[in-house]
Amino acid sequence: MANIQIACVYSGSDKAKQGYASLNDRYSFVPPEECDIIVALGGDGFLLHSIHDYLHLRKPIYGMNCGTVGFLMNDFHLGVLTSRLTGAKQIQLYPLYMEAEMVDGSTATGYAFNEVSVTRHSGQSANIKISINGEERLSRFMGDGLIVSTAAGSTAYNLSAHGPIIPLESNLLALTPVSPFRPRRWKGALLPNDARVTLENLDPGKRPLAVSADFKEMYGIRSVSIRQENDKTAMLLFDPDRSLEERIITEQFTV
Repeated sequence: MANIQIACVYSGSDKAKQGYASLNDRYSFVPPEECDIIVALGGDGFLLHSIHDYLHLRKPIYGMNCGTVGFLMNDFHLGVLTSRLTGAKQIQLYPLYMEAEMVDGSTATGYAFNEVSVTRHSGQSANIKISINGEERLSRFMGDGLIVSTAAGSTAYNLSAHGPIIPLESNLLALTPVSPFRPRRWKGALLPNDARVTLENLDPGKRPLAVSADFKEMYGIRSVSIRQENDKTAMLLFDPDRSLEERIITEQFTV
Protein backbone atom coordinates (compact mmCIF):
# COMPACT_ATOMS: atom_id res chain seq x y z
CA MET A 1 0.00 0.00 0.00
CA ALA A 2 2.69 2.43 -1.01
CA ASN A 3 0.13 4.90 -2.37
CA ILE A 4 -2.39 4.44 0.40
CA GLN A 5 -5.36 6.78 0.15
CA ILE A 6 -6.53 8.07 3.54
CA ALA A 7 -9.79 9.72 4.55
CA CYS A 8 -10.01 11.52 7.88
CA VAL A 9 -13.22 12.21 9.80
CA TYR A 10 -13.44 13.85 13.20
CA SER A 11 -15.87 14.59 16.00
CA GLY A 12 -17.00 18.05 17.05
CA SER A 13 -14.66 18.30 20.03
CA ASP A 14 -11.92 20.92 20.06
CA LYS A 15 -9.30 18.22 20.55
CA ALA A 16 -10.48 16.31 17.49
CA LYS A 17 -10.62 19.47 15.38
CA GLN A 18 -7.09 20.42 16.40
CA GLY A 19 -5.91 16.88 15.67
CA TYR A 20 -7.42 17.02 12.21
CA ALA A 21 -5.81 20.39 11.49
CA SER A 22 -2.39 19.03 12.49
CA LEU A 23 -2.73 15.90 10.36
CA ASN A 24 -4.19 17.81 7.43
CA ASP A 25 -1.01 19.90 7.29
CA ARG A 26 0.99 16.71 6.70
CA TYR A 27 -1.27 14.52 4.56
CA SER A 28 -3.51 14.90 1.54
CA PHE A 29 -6.79 13.34 2.59
CA VAL A 30 -9.45 12.09 0.19
CA PRO A 31 -13.21 11.62 0.69
CA PRO A 32 -14.24 8.37 2.45
CA GLU A 33 -15.71 7.05 -0.81
CA GLU A 34 -12.28 7.24 -2.48
CA CYS A 35 -10.04 6.03 0.32
CA ASP A 36 -8.36 2.78 1.31
CA ILE A 37 -8.61 3.48 5.05
CA ILE A 38 -10.73 5.85 7.15
CA VAL A 39 -9.02 7.55 10.11
CA ALA A 40 -11.52 8.58 12.79
CA LEU A 41 -10.54 11.22 15.37
CA GLY A 42 -12.65 11.33 18.52
CA GLY A 43 -13.74 9.02 21.30
CA ASP A 44 -15.35 5.60 21.42
CA GLY A 45 -18.80 7.05 20.75
CA PHE A 46 -17.63 8.82 17.60
CA LEU A 47 -15.92 5.66 16.39
CA LEU A 48 -19.18 3.76 16.84
CA HIS A 49 -21.03 6.39 14.82
CA SER A 50 -18.33 6.21 12.13
CA ILE A 51 -18.67 2.43 11.90
CA HIS A 52 -22.39 2.84 11.22
CA ASP A 53 -21.98 5.81 8.89
CA TYR A 54 -19.42 4.13 6.62
CA LEU A 55 -20.44 0.48 6.95
CA HIS A 56 -21.72 0.47 3.37
CA LEU A 57 -18.26 1.44 2.07
CA ARG A 58 -16.63 -1.67 3.57
CA LYS A 59 -13.48 0.32 4.41
CA PRO A 60 -11.26 -0.40 7.45
CA ILE A 61 -11.37 2.24 10.17
CA TYR A 62 -8.41 3.33 12.28
CA GLY A 63 -9.47 5.27 15.37
CA MET A 64 -7.19 7.82 17.05
CA ASN A 65 -8.17 8.90 20.52
CA CYS A 66 -9.22 12.52 20.84
CA GLY A 67 -11.80 11.73 23.50
CA THR A 68 -11.76 10.54 27.09
CA VAL A 69 -11.50 6.77 27.55
CA GLY A 70 -10.66 5.66 24.01
CA PHE A 71 -10.99 1.94 24.73
CA LEU A 72 -11.50 1.21 21.01
CA MET A 73 -8.96 3.79 19.86
CA ASN A 74 -5.27 4.02 19.10
CA ASP A 75 -3.16 6.73 20.70
CA PHE A 76 -3.08 10.07 18.92
CA HIS A 77 0.31 11.35 17.86
CA LEU A 78 1.77 12.92 14.75
CA GLY A 79 4.14 10.08 13.87
CA VAL A 80 4.30 8.52 10.41
CA LEU A 81 0.64 7.75 9.90
CA THR A 82 1.09 5.67 6.76
CA SER A 83 3.48 3.31 8.56
CA ARG A 84 1.05 2.92 11.44
CA LEU A 85 -1.78 2.11 9.05
CA THR A 86 0.12 -0.43 7.01
CA GLY A 87 1.45 -2.12 10.16
CA ALA A 88 -1.87 -2.19 11.99
CA LYS A 89 -3.64 -5.39 12.99
CA GLN A 90 -7.13 -6.00 11.61
CA ILE A 91 -10.07 -6.94 13.83
CA GLN A 92 -13.40 -7.96 12.28
CA LEU A 93 -16.56 -7.07 14.18
CA TYR A 94 -19.98 -8.57 13.50
CA PRO A 95 -23.09 -6.61 14.49
CA LEU A 96 -26.29 -7.72 16.14
CA TYR A 97 -29.39 -7.45 13.98
CA MET A 98 -32.47 -6.30 15.86
CA GLU A 99 -36.06 -6.56 14.63
CA ALA A 100 -38.72 -5.02 16.84
CA GLU A 101 -42.47 -5.42 16.66
CA MET A 102 -44.15 -2.26 17.86
CA VAL A 103 -47.38 -1.90 19.81
CA ASP A 104 -48.97 -0.13 16.81
CA GLY A 105 -48.28 -3.15 14.58
CA SER A 106 -45.31 -1.68 12.70
CA THR A 107 -41.81 -3.13 12.69
CA ALA A 108 -38.41 -1.51 13.09
CA THR A 109 -34.91 -2.83 12.50
CA GLY A 110 -31.39 -1.83 13.45
CA TYR A 111 -27.79 -2.98 13.77
CA ALA A 112 -25.63 -2.81 16.89
CA PHE A 113 -21.89 -3.41 17.20
CA ASN A 114 -21.98 -2.90 20.98
CA GLU A 115 -25.36 -3.95 22.30
CA VAL A 116 -29.11 -4.05 21.97
CA SER A 117 -30.82 -2.99 25.18
CA VAL A 118 -34.50 -3.27 26.09
CA THR A 119 -35.43 -1.03 29.02
CA ARG A 120 -38.49 0.23 30.82
CA HIS A 121 -39.98 3.47 29.54
CA SER A 122 -42.10 4.36 32.55
CA GLY A 123 -42.00 4.31 36.33
CA GLN A 124 -43.10 0.65 36.21
CA SER A 125 -40.60 -2.20 36.07
CA ALA A 126 -40.30 -4.13 32.82
CA ASN A 127 -42.02 -7.52 32.60
CA ILE A 128 -40.31 -9.54 29.87
CA LYS A 129 -40.46 -13.13 28.69
CA ILE A 130 -37.11 -14.46 27.45
CA SER A 131 -36.90 -17.08 24.69
CA ILE A 132 -33.75 -18.47 23.07
CA ASN A 133 -34.06 -20.06 19.62
CA GLY A 134 -37.82 -20.22 20.10
CA GLU A 135 -37.66 -21.97 23.49
CA GLU A 136 -38.92 -20.14 26.56
CA ARG A 137 -36.10 -19.81 29.08
CA LEU A 138 -37.54 -17.33 31.58
CA SER A 139 -41.28 -16.85 31.75
CA ARG A 140 -41.10 -13.49 33.51
CA PHE A 141 -38.15 -11.21 34.12
CA MET A 142 -38.90 -8.15 36.23
CA GLY A 143 -36.44 -5.26 36.41
CA ASP A 144 -35.21 -2.21 34.56
CA GLY A 145 -34.36 -4.13 31.41
CA LEU A 146 -32.07 -6.50 29.55
CA ILE A 147 -28.93 -6.13 27.43
CA VAL A 148 -27.74 -8.38 24.62
CA SER A 149 -24.06 -7.57 24.09
CA THR A 150 -21.39 -8.52 21.59
CA ALA A 151 -17.88 -9.35 22.78
CA ALA A 152 -16.63 -5.96 21.54
CA GLY A 153 -19.43 -4.21 23.43
CA SER A 154 -19.10 -6.25 26.59
CA THR A 155 -16.88 -3.59 28.23
CA ALA A 156 -19.45 -0.83 27.61
CA TYR A 157 -23.05 -0.68 28.96
CA ASN A 158 -22.94 -4.42 29.61
CA LEU A 159 -20.02 -4.02 32.03
CA SER A 160 -21.72 -1.09 33.78
CA ALA A 161 -24.67 -3.44 34.44
CA HIS A 162 -22.24 -6.00 35.96
CA GLY A 163 -22.31 -8.22 32.89
CA PRO A 164 -19.38 -10.46 31.92
CA ILE A 165 -16.44 -9.30 29.84
CA ILE A 166 -16.22 -11.53 26.75
CA PRO A 167 -12.94 -12.25 24.92
CA LEU A 168 -13.25 -11.41 21.22
CA GLU A 169 -12.61 -14.92 19.91
CA SER A 170 -14.99 -16.66 22.30
CA ASN A 171 -17.98 -16.67 19.88
CA LEU A 172 -20.32 -15.69 22.70
CA LEU A 173 -22.99 -13.10 23.40
CA ALA A 174 -23.97 -11.81 26.84
CA LEU A 175 -27.57 -11.55 28.04
CA THR A 176 -27.37 -9.26 31.06
CA PRO A 177 -30.13 -8.01 33.38
CA VAL A 178 -30.35 -4.35 34.37
CA SER A 179 -31.37 -3.90 38.03
CA PRO A 180 -33.18 -7.26 38.29
CA PHE A 181 -36.07 -7.49 40.76
CA ARG A 182 -37.31 -10.99 39.95
CA PRO A 183 -35.54 -13.40 39.74
CA ARG A 184 -33.51 -11.30 42.19
CA ARG A 185 -30.32 -13.36 42.00
CA TRP A 186 -30.36 -14.10 38.27
CA LYS A 187 -27.05 -12.86 36.80
CA GLY A 188 -27.88 -13.34 33.13
CA ALA A 189 -26.49 -15.84 30.63
CA LEU A 190 -23.73 -16.42 28.12
CA LEU A 191 -25.07 -17.58 24.77
CA PRO A 192 -23.50 -18.91 21.57
CA ASN A 193 -23.23 -16.17 18.96
CA ASP A 194 -25.64 -17.98 16.62
CA ALA A 195 -28.45 -17.82 19.20
CA ARG A 196 -31.66 -15.92 18.45
CA VAL A 197 -32.86 -14.00 21.50
CA THR A 198 -36.52 -12.98 21.70
CA LEU A 199 -37.69 -10.56 24.39
CA GLU A 200 -41.47 -10.18 24.70
CA ASN A 201 -43.18 -7.38 26.62
CA LEU A 202 -45.75 -9.11 28.85
CA ASP A 203 -47.63 -5.90 29.68
CA PRO A 204 -47.21 -3.38 26.82
CA GLY A 205 -50.20 -1.31 27.94
CA LYS A 206 -49.11 -0.65 31.51
CA ARG A 207 -45.35 -1.19 31.22
CA PRO A 208 -44.02 0.35 27.96
CA LEU A 209 -40.53 -0.57 26.78
CA ALA A 210 -37.85 1.13 24.71
CA VAL A 211 -35.17 -0.60 22.64
CA SER A 212 -31.76 0.79 21.69
CA ALA A 213 -29.49 -0.64 19.01
CA ASP A 214 -26.24 1.16 19.83
CA PHE A 215 -27.46 4.78 19.64
CA LYS A 216 -30.69 4.17 17.65
CA GLU A 217 -33.68 4.31 20.01
CA MET A 218 -37.29 3.21 19.50
CA TYR A 219 -40.29 3.25 21.82
CA GLY A 220 -43.50 1.28 22.25
CA ILE A 221 -42.06 -2.23 21.93
CA ARG A 222 -44.17 -5.39 21.92
CA SER A 223 -41.31 -7.82 21.21
CA VAL A 224 -37.71 -7.77 20.00
CA SER A 225 -35.77 -10.46 18.15
CA ILE A 226 -31.95 -10.25 18.23
CA ARG A 227 -29.31 -12.27 16.43
CA GLN A 228 -25.77 -11.82 15.16
CA GLU A 229 -25.55 -10.72 11.51
CA ASN A 230 -22.64 -12.44 9.80
CA ASP A 231 -23.20 -10.88 6.38
CA LYS A 232 -22.20 -7.41 7.60
CA THR A 233 -18.78 -6.74 9.09
CA ALA A 234 -16.78 -3.77 10.26
CA MET A 235 -12.99 -3.81 10.09
CA LEU A 236 -11.09 -1.93 12.80
CA LEU A 237 -7.33 -1.36 12.74
CA PHE A 238 -5.10 -1.33 15.83
CA ASP A 239 -1.44 -0.63 16.45
CA PRO A 240 0.40 -3.83 17.47
CA ASP A 241 0.84 -2.46 21.00
CA ARG A 242 -2.86 -1.53 21.28
CA SER A 243 -4.31 -5.02 20.79
CA LEU A 244 -8.06 -4.96 21.42
CA GLU A 245 -8.01 -8.63 22.44
CA GLU A 246 -5.34 -7.91 25.06
CA ARG A 247 -7.19 -4.88 26.41
CA ILE A 248 -10.37 -6.91 26.84
CA ILE A 249 -8.45 -9.59 28.74
CA THR A 250 -6.69 -6.96 30.87
CA GLU A 251 -10.01 -5.31 31.70
CA GLN A 252 -11.04 -8.46 33.58
CA PHE A 253 -8.23 -7.85 36.07
CA THR A 254 -8.79 -4.12 36.49
CA VAL A 255 -9.76 -3.22 40.05
